[in-house]
Amino acid sequence: MATTGSSETEAAIRLPDPCLVVLVGPSGSGKSHWADANFPAGRVLSSDRMRALVGEHEHDQRAGTDAFAVLDLVLERRLKRRLFTVVDTLGLEAKRRQGYVALARRHRVPVVAITFDTPAGECRARNARRSRPVPPKVLAAQLKSWPDVVAALTDEGFDRIHHGPAPVRVVDPSMLNAPAAARRQQENPVPLDFGLHVANFTWPGGPAELGRRLATVAQAAEEAGFTHLSVMDHFLQIPVVGRRWDEMLDGYTALGYVAACTSKLKLLTLVTGITYRNVAHLGKIIATLDVLSGGRAMAGLGAAWNEDEHQAYGWPFPPVKERFALLEDALRVLPMMWGPGAPPFRGKAIDVPETICYPRPVQERVPILVGGGGEKKTLRLVAKYADACNLFGDVENVRHKLDVLREHCEDVGRDPAAIGVTQLSSVVVTDGPPPEHLAARTTAGTVEDHIGRYRELAEAGVQTAFVRMPDLGDPGAIARFAPVIEAFRPA
Repeated sequence: MATTGSSETEAAIRLPDPCLVVLVGPSGSGKSHWADANFPAGRVLSSDRMRALVGEHEHDQRAGTDAFAVLDLVLERRLKRRLFTVVDTLGLEAKRRQGYVALARRHRVPVVAITFDTPAGECRARNARRSRPVPPKVLAAQLKSWPDVVAALTDEGFDRIHHGPAPVRVVDPSMLNAPAAARRQQENPVPLDFGLHVANFTWPGGPAELGRRLATVAQAAEEAGFTHLSVMDHFLQIPVVGRRWDEMLDGYTALGYVAACTSKLKLLTLVTGITYRNVAHLGKIIATLDVLSGGRAMAGLGAAWNEDEHQAYGWPFPPVKERFALLEDALRVLPMMWGPGAPPFRGKAIDVPETICYPRPVQERVPILVGGGGEKKTLRLVAKYADACNLFGDVENVRHKLDVLREHCEDVGRDPAAIGVTQLSSVVVTDGPPPEHLAARTTAGTVEDHIGRYRELAEAGVQTAFVRMPDLGDPGAIARFAPVIEAFRPA
């Protein structure tokens, strides 16, 4: 059922990006003025402006059919590209509104109605002041039909209906319900651990300053309350983060350095590409990290995906089936490497004549985390072998993946509660509502936005949230996030 604006408790209307916003109100109710005040012109599709485009002027009623044909064409193209769009028409025709809802559904974009319940006398007064007023009989008919229009909206499939215009905040979809979730966290707090994920080393000062800056970041993270620190296991920077030639440290060398700079952070790659190293040698590397860190190592593993790196370094890049066979072998043999004795191992992809590793890890069992949400292979491997999973995406995606994981656990006879749940996302904390260009590129928002977002993730089952900060080169980035961590500290 659609949620009405009367249930909103904050002044601003929160709209997800992307979404389709349909304005509904009689002539003179203030729709165009409100749209111009709240959105860039390029986001607003106005029937008046379309009439000016295909006719002689905005009030050229003879161009109405062509104007709506152009509006519908542009709207379809924008929604296909998942662009935030506001439709500024009267919105009084049920058939047209239903067409907008259907188009939004087709392109998987949320659709929101905003009604303008302006007093009839004010609509008439505004209309009278126009250079080309709407005929009084036409306006009277609109005002007479208005109660029926409002009543019909609730059954037309809108995701939300806001009654009465207000200032707007365009937010990441994951933060749409953040204020209410943040209040739940304040009133009935739940715990959540946080891990800092360091994915970009292109910081001020270049390579000469990189070591000092990494130490400062790690120490600040520990002081702020982060419980984990992870790095990528890549040798070239990946496209989603930066340029191919940007600085990229070897993951395990970097973790060894961080181990010497800190005392509490759990350390891991998120995640180790299983094709990059001899698996038995990987067991030795992780055991060494665990010993030198005093028992703080975790083994993050994945099937690897970056063919570009394999080609650049001359490594084989096996087909997916072979990579997953290698991953399963690793999940079986690594605990043997870290356990008693030195029995041989014979797997699907590798054989290890002696699973020998001295010194043994400090931990009785080094936790193994598998990254990825593949439902047929990856999550089944998690259910059979792993101590934790790492997921991406929003609350609904996390819930779905955990439902799948529970099914796999049932199939293999394992308690899903034995598997830790982690989630990775990018985060920027801003003092106020973030600029739209920043909000569109990353999960940017206020401390309250992030507290609400993480509360919903915790309710979905996440126990540790890994945080990548695109602005980590800014010394204040960790300090800005610290209040979010504080909100989830156990009492």
